[in-house]
Amino acid sequence: MDVSFMDEIEQHGGTYRDVDGKEEDLLTILKLNDTNAIRLRIWNDPVGGYCNLERTVEVAKRIKAQGLQFLLDFHYSDRWADPANQWKPKAWENLSYEQLKLAICTYTADVLRTLKEHDALPDMVQVGNEITPGMLWDDGRVGGEEHDTDEQWQRFAGLVKYGIAAVKSVDPSIQIMIHIDRGGDNAESRKFYDRFEALGVEFDVIGLSYYPWWHGTLDALRDNLNDLAKRYGKPINVVETAYPWTLEQPEGIEWIMNQEDMLLPGYPATVEGQTRYLKDMLQIIRDVPGGLGHGFYYWEPAWIPSKEEWSVGHPNNWGNLTMFDFKGRKLESFKALTAAQELNVTTFV
Repeated sequence: MDVSFMDEIEQHGGTYRDVDGKEEDLLTILKLNDTNAIRLRIWNDPVGGYCNLERTVEVAKRIKAQGLQFLLDFHYSDRWADPANQWKPKAWENLSYEQLKLAICTYTADVLRTLKEHDALPDMVQVGNEITPGMLWDDGRVGGEEHDTDEQWQRFAGLVKYGIAAVKSVDPSIQIMIHIDRGGDNAESRKFYDRFEALGVEFDVIGLSYYPWWHGTLDALRDNLNDLAKRYGKPINVVETAYPWTLEQPEGIEWIMNQEDMLLPGYPATVEGQTRYLKDMLQIIRDVPGGLGHGFYYWEPAWIPSKEEWSVGHPNNWGNLTMFDFKGRKLESFKALTAAQELNVTTFV
């Protein structure tokens, strides 16, 4: 599970409960319900402080205390990095390309050394988040007529390589994930990873985001995972996914996923529909050739309303895509994970 909002929600009064209504630590609930890994994002110098290094250390120590695996997601930004936003952190805005490479290397290594000092080193690291269009714009920007050039791809790959080198300098055993957003788009996925392969970017795990209303059908996901496994021979992780358990919108709230026609046919916006989605997606991952279906992370299953403004600084447009209800009570859709464990399937959620 990606629970990067957990710290902020807890600090502003949010609590979590199992189905019996008993209040419990979120990570304890997740572990008892067959979660075996946690993903956190890290921002360089975010407004409000959450997801910075100081707070990441505190949450990472809790993850390790629970015996859970830990994936750290470097955004290399002070805010969201995604296909529409790959902006440099403010402190790096005026650096030259060569200085930027050194900044990535130094920052990445410093973060990981700090975590190591607190016995909270991640098992896996993402060098960038949904980096389909590159990272650290405009130096590492790719795509589109202006930026889709060999020179820009080389600059982009150079930035990523410096991040990877920094990770390995701290601990060579840390796995490297390269994450893009094209879970159901095989042509664009192949284009991206073919480029990285040609440019000599060495990494361990392919990471894909897959949200059906943006990225296509489950069949498209299956076809892409199967092809990428055969083509590159690397483990693949659906490192972001979600599905709604309701379309009900509290007054004054507008969900990002809020229309019937955005749903997959046969998967209603109910707890049962969410459960069916998870089971069927897990089966697709389970069936990836060569056992290369590594698992999945559910994106922000616990992003619940924590006070009137729904998570300070980040208005909540995701509360119907969680795996907890609006009051923080665990949904029955967790049984999809239990079923996977009973089948002796490794899932990273």
